[in-house]
Amino acid sequence: MGCDGGTIPKRHELVKGPKKVEKVDKDAELVAQWNYCTLSQEILRRPIVACELGRLYNKDAVIEFLLDKSSEKALGKAASHIKSIKNVTELKLSDNPAWEGDKGNTKGDKHDDLQRARFICPVVGLEMNGRHRFCFLRCCGCVFSERALKEIKAEVCHTCGAAFQEDDVIVLNGTKEDVDVLKTRMEERRLRAKLEKKTKKPKAAESVSKPDVSEEAPGPSKVKTGKPEEASLDSREKKTNLAPKSTAMNESSSGKAGKPPCGATKRSIADSEESEAYKSLFTTHSSAKRSKEESAHWVTHTSYCF
Repeated sequence: MGCDGGTIPKRHELVKGPKKVEKVDKDAELVAQWNYCTLSQEILRRPIVACELGRLYNKDAVIEFLLDKSSEKALGKAASHIKSIKNVTELKLSDNPAWEGDKGNTKGDKHDDLQRARFICPVVGLEMNGRHRFCFLRCCGCVFSERALKEIKAEVCHTCGAAFQEDDVIVLNGTKEDVDVLKTRMEERRLRAKLEKKTKKPKAAESVSKPDVSEEAPGPSKVKTGKPEEASLDSREKKTNLAPKSTAMNESSSGKAGKPPCGATKRSIADSEESEAYKSLFTTHSSAKRSKEESAHWVTHTSYCF
């Protein structure tokens, strides 16, 4: 069949050899890693975060991924190691003043320079386009080029001044070897955090179960280790100081007891030796008493009684 009309087939049309491996363009790969979110495949926009393996994400995409409870998550393998928002660090990036973005190419007739990056190293000035190795500090989120950390050796961040260790330095978009090293560090860090939580729980339970120590309980500093003669002198002084207090208390109690009760008979003012002018102020005086003739009748004198 075929070969009608004098067509001559060639060898590559008849013999099928092994397929050639498709090579990925390095420039396109670098643009995808450094300009697009690993999770949502959208252009990176602030706030930008990075995970413990050095991959770049949009913070909004990470939050949506964590809130999504469905069984099938889009591109879940790229962020399967992110269990909470604490597993990512918000990056403090320095803008590149020479980057124009899409402002200068509004008509579409201008060549886009893919090697021009949005962000640069604040120390050396290298562009963060994938041509140079960049890393960030997990403690503060500042981003530097690896050359800056090697040339300026310090245990303090170059921009914010925060102290860091070697474990806090994470390479951004590193090689497979870098990712393996970061993965082992991440697992060790999480195991250490779990052990610390387990040790804190029994300590908290013991502190709750123990009763509160009374403040009046004598401690070792309050115990006196003096001679017996000095102790006897102190006791005598205390007794002498307590004696006047007890007498004052007895006097006050006796004074209260000396008051007459409420039901006791009162002395009449008529029998007293006061003057007649003073006695006339009271109702018990003879001038205050009236005879039966002077006293009014119990019937009220109104117009209805006549």
